[in-house]
Amino acid sequence: MDNTFDEELEDRFLRYAAIDSQSDENSLSSPSTKIQFDMLDLLKKELMEIGAEDVSVTDYGVVLATIPGNIDAPIIGFLAHVDTAPQYNATGVKPRVIRGYNGGDITYPDTPDLVLSPTEYPYLAEKVGQDIVTASGTTLLGADDKAGVAIIMTAARHMLNNPELRHGPIRIAFTPDEEIGRGVSSKLPKDFGVEFAYTFDGQEVGEIEYESFSADGALVIIKGVSIHPGLATGKMVSAIQLASKIIAILPQATMTPDTTADREGFIHCTDMTGDAAMMKLKFILRDFELEGLNEKRELLKQVCAAVQVSEPRSTITCEINPQYRNMRYWLETDMAPVNIAREAALKLGVQPRSVPIRGGTDGSRLTEMGIPTPNLFTGMQNIHGPLEWISIQDMSKATDLCLTISSLAAKSPT
Repeated sequence: MDNTFDEELEDRFLRYAAIDSQSDENSLSSPSTKIQFDMLDLLKKELMEIGAEDVSVTDYGVVLATIPGNIDAPIIGFLAHVDTAPQYNATGVKPRVIRGYNGGDITYPDTPDLVLSPTEYPYLAEKVGQDIVTASGTTLLGADDKAGVAIIMTAARHMLNNPELRHGPIRIAFTPDEEIGRGVSSKLPKDFGVEFAYTFDGQEVGEIEYESFSADGALVIIKGVSIHPGLATGKMVSAIQLASKIIAILPQATMTPDTTADREGFIHCTDMTGDAAMMKLKFILRDFELEGLNEKRELLKQVCAAVQVSEPRSTITCEINPQYRNMRYWLETDMAPVNIAREAALKLGVQPRSVPIRGGTDGSRLTEMGIPTPNLFTGMQNIHGPLEWISIQDMSKATDLCLTISSLAAKSPT
């Protein structure tokens, strides 16, 4: 197989990463931000230019396209999302390539005191001699998931330009709003029209993931009693103080993202907004098992109720809604897509590893909605922050994986 994808991947990734396409969970539109169309419209144009068929942008903001098959085989799909995380600045991304990485610390031109060290991040130490892409220090990079977009686009162009490669029909989907949990519309499974699919939204080379968190989101609204502070004695009820109590009562040493690992779940307050009269707290609840997720739901409700009782003049509401569920519940009943990906990795000399995702992907929702969709590596590291980086050569391995899966899926019984 042709492994010389580095130049195209670099060109695509640098162009895509420089485009601001951040999503916004506070927006009610779909996609949540107009700037995501800067990526969506570009990808529609590029897919048409390379000869893909059935290229369109749906009314819910997904780019769909077809690579025609040349043998009778199941229709499979590949997905990546165009939005970048709203948790960190993504405006003015200036991606840069560090060629032939020498194994030392990486510094940043726009934030001189920021350091990416292979001592602190051992995976970087494995990339000596490779081409590393970072941002400039004031933004995230956007490898999550512009890397997946570049990988799928590069593989698509290669298949279209090399008709001797045997594969069945391939469907491509580029989704918006994955970072805010709204990337998969209820219309997508029918419009996608595949038997199974893969998201390219993973990290280290070899990772083939079929287990994710189950996730809920919570909104806690605290209404206090507002009055002039000079006249507040015995009358004021500060919503800020009550919000602080809720945070303080929740377990800090055993149930936050920074104190948990592996298969441990957490309760994480992502936003606190408001004033003394009213506060809004947003939480995400995560666990690999529904029993554990339900326990966290009940714990948050109990804490809110206890604080309410401590100050009956306040009003505290706690609304919890499901976001996505562990895709293992469905994939473990049909491991064929996972096994094809593992076989493809081994064929490329890559040792496959299946680790639980401490997060979720569009594949989590698609799997729950009837399309088995494991998640595959891209090479992205330290996502959602200024230390984000990726190796071009890791992306090249992921491109090979995409092509090999396409070939093997055509030979596998359904």
